[in-house]
Amino acid sequence: MAIKCKRIIKWLEEWAPKSLAMEGDRIGLLLGDPSSDVENVLVTLEITAEVVEEAVGLGVQLIVSHHPLFREPLSYLRFDMYPGNIIGRLIQKGINAYAAHTNLDAAPGGVNDVLARRLGLQDLEVLYPTYQEKSYKVVVFVPQGYEDRVRQAMSEAGAGRIGNYVECSFQTEGTGTFKPLPGAQPFSGEVGKLEKAQEFRLEMVVSGNKLSQVLEAMVSAHPYEEVAYDVYPLWTKSGSIGLGRVGRLKEARPLGVFAEGVKELLGLKAVRVTGDLQRPVSKVALCGGSGMRLLMRAVELGADVYLTGDVRHHEALEAKALGISLIDAGHHATERLIVPVIAEYLEKRSQDAGQKLGVFVSSVNTDPFLYL
Repeated sequence: MAIKCKRIIKWLEEWAPKSLAMEGDRIGLLLGDPSSDVENVLVTLEITAEVVEEAVGLGVQLIVSHHPLFREPLSYLRFDMYPGNIIGRLIQKGINAYAAHTNLDAAPGGVNDVLARRLGLQDLEVLYPTYQEKSYKVVVFVPQGYEDRVRQAMSEAGAGRIGNYVECSFQTEGTGTFKPLPGAQPFSGEVGKLEKAQEFRLEMVVSGNKLSQVLEAMVSAHPYEEVAYDVYPLWTKSGSIGLGRVGRLKEARPLGVFAEGVKELLGLKAVRVTGDLQRPVSKVALCGGSGMRLLMRAVELGADVYLTGDVRHHEALEAKALGISLIDAGHHATERLIVPVIAEYLEKRSQDAGQKLGVFVSSVNTDPFLYL
């Protein structure tokens, strides 16, 4: 049975909410119909003409990309010119196009987290905070005997995490009252009669990006026809979210050795490096894609080396003058690690929902550069 496109979008935006995107970024469903049926999805770093033909051959109804299909508003749409030729082909074949860009760069478990963890960095923190996640407390009233079931469902959806502790909750016992009206189908009691029930007041904290799915899980697990609950905003925040990451290597190593490791991890023939290749590297800052605008932040945080892509000549000279080493591994290579991670995420969400969804990772190399 096919899945509605909007449900897949909901899954993606529970991981990388649109609120995390930088202003003006072209994200979300850029082309298509959210109510359309989707049986197969293709995941790619970016949508090119070759990727579209791959999608056609695979019988795909949705392409999920990291880079948006277009970066600026279109003044005209001509099917004989880029990007209109790609858009026209997608329309012709009824293929939706969705992009998760800077929101997925910033999101926990997104582009920069994947790159940092694959490099073995520890004690990770955000390089450049762009968003402060709000926290809420959810209070729900549960009949005796069902409190553990509801708590477990809420925990699995993301509630009850405080620092390094999970499944945190508080409950108090009390008496709830209600009178079912005609047409109601009460879990207990009779229509027209006041019912008194032994209930637990169950409280759990939840971050803003998990709130909707926690409420959905809570209602689904609750036995009552009408669930009584409250949501309170909290002064406490659940941590910074933003671009780039900073972390430490388990053991310091020479810059040249670390650069070789980056090259091997990303499958590159070469990387561009500035700095003394014998200089020990311990603290590493990184930003997948094009991140040189965050150079000064990496310097302020005391990074020994900054890993990113699209480094220009004068930016490299500035970094040398500031005493920080650079590794330019390219825009494409520093972000493409996220593609199989997106695919794995969609596969898991569909399986957890009991839905059959074909998820393919694009085999097209969309890097526009050749390395000779």
